[in-house]
Amino acid sequence: MIIILTGLNDPHADAVIERLERRAAEYLRFDEADYPTRASLSFGCGPDGRSSTVLRTQDRTIDLERVSAIWRRRPSPPAADPAVQDPAWRNYVELECEAMLNAVWHSLPCRWLPAPTSVLRRADLKTLQLKLAGELGLELPPTLITSDPQAFLEFYREHAGDLVSKQLGTAMTRALKDSQLARFTQRVTRRDVGYADTIRYAPMIFQAYVPKRVELRITVVGERVFAAEIHSQKANRTRVDWRRYDMTHTPHYPHTLPDDVRRGCLELVRRLGLRYGAIDMVLTPDGRYVFLEINPSGQYLWIEQLTGLPISDAICDLLVDREERAAA
Repeated sequence: MIIILTGLNDPHADAVIERLERRAAEYLRFDEADYPTRASLSFGCGPDGRSSTVLRTQDRTIDLERVSAIWRRRPSPPAADPAVQDPAWRNYVELECEAMLNAVWHSLPCRWLPAPTSVLRRADLKTLQLKLAGELGLELPPTLITSDPQAFLEFYREHAGDLVSKQLGTAMTRALKDSQLARFTQRVTRRDVGYADTIRYAPMIFQAYVPKRVELRITVVGERVFAAEIHSQKANRTRVDWRRYDMTHTPHYPHTLPDDVRRGCLELVRRLGLRYGAIDMVLTPDGRYVFLEINPSGQYLWIEQLTGLPISDAICDLLVDREERAAA
């Protein structure tokens, strides 16, 4: 039994489920937002430690002890029953439900993709990513993460103002979950320097700007590595951050990594405790590969569609425990 934890609208899950169905693999698609209103969850154990864990949805009863793999895609958080209207009580109910889900998922002795939530939280730490990548010999851009205006100004002068700024975490996404507001990587301007004092309110990431021949999205699935070139410099909109998508003017192609970079990507994913990771790098005009970050739950489907790289097949292989065959 394979469990896919994700929301209702998830084309990535749809693509993998289509492949699982072709292989007649048993699976359950489950959104944590259904708990506890549209699903129930029970855990019990006896004096000898033998446990029983049962998930009941509106149309199925699942013995979770039979689960062989869990793919944590992008589930929504638990949602209290509408009958619980007091905000404080709703918050209490949802936190308790989240605790129950985490306790149950972590107790199951199964394969995880990318990893259990406790591992994902650690793997998402930007400082840890940079330190590990550097230890593995991957080149990094000079980086400063700070809430100290003076430190920022010194870093700005050190690099002649040629910097970009990034968010450190996902606080904006969580705080403004009902908004379309997002912050992309941006060049630091002289106007920003004039507001340097505001950095003291919250930390930011600053990095020396890395010249780009192309940008690379490197998707690691188990022991397989799929690298794609994103020709972000062909469109003004995507020059600083390819996530400002302009698909018409941004070609994507498969890319062959040097062996040392490929090995570094695989080892970084292993050291972070992951079985999946979406790595962003820059290939500079003079041929250097510069690591930017890794997203443990990063999107990949548009890469597959534009390049033909069989990433969904690799995920399916891993979920049905065919990693050894896929890596051969």
